Order: sequence, then C-alpha cells, then structure tokens
Amino acid sequence: MIYEGHAKVYTEYMTFNTKNRRELIRITDRVQEAVRKSGIKEGLCLVSAMHLTASVFIQDDEEGLHQDIWEWLERLAPFKRDYRHHLTGEDNGDAHLKNLLTHLQVVLPVTGGKLDLGPWQEIFYAEYDGQRPKRVIIKIFGI
Repeated sequence: MIYEGHAKVYTEYMTFNTKNRRELIRITDRVQEAVRKSGIKEGLCLVSAMHLTASVFIQDDEEGLHQDIWEWLERLAPFKRDYRHHLTGEDNGDAHLKNLLTHLQVVLPVTGGKLDLGPWQEIFYAEYDGQRPKRVIIKIFGI
C-alpha cells in the first residue's frame, strides 16, 4: 500500500511517580490513545523512557513472567552497595544496568490508525529507581 500526503508528527508525554522503587506498569492503552489522538493512520510510534534508570519494553502481560523478569534482572544486575557509580553519592547503579538489559525505548508500527501489535504483545514501563517523577515520551510519525 502506498499513501500520499504530508507526514505529521505528534508528541505526548507521560509522567510516572511510582509508589515503589521498582515497578512494572502496563501502558499499552495510554499509547494507543495517543495514536488515536494523533490522527496518524500509517507510520511509526516511538515510546521512550527519558531517564536512564527506567525502560520501555514489549512483553506478555502475565504475572508469572513478570516475576521471572524481575528475578532475571536481579541475578544479572543485583542491588548492591559497591558499584563504582555509588562513589558519586548515588545508590542506583543496579538500576542503570537493568536499563541496559531491557532497553530505553521501543518503535512500533501504526497501521490503520492503531498500534500493530502481535496477539500477546503489551507495552510496559519498567521503573528501577522510582519514587520520584519521571517522564516517557510518545512520538508518532506518519500520515
């Protein structure tokens, strides 16, 4: 399919201030609502955490899998006191490493004015060093 027309860009921000230091929040519906508001029918949707101690990723919304993910991240990047980063006065070295493992952002297709996700795919915001305001940007490009 080829569409002709002028490309549009739509930007929206979400702010999270989690109750806990580590949380996983399903944001699929909020991103889909931004796509709807954009009026863009065909294009791409970027969803990106604007902090290096949080992530946005695509995964199944299943509680057992969520627990497996948290345990896996803790094995690979455990919370501990002796990270060199902590010499700066911070205590979130593990959160930066968890971000590297799960990525900062995702790019999703928009088809027919909707996110074009697979049958089990959901979008998640993962917080690794919360309890303070953090932003996520949604940027939609297309026609």
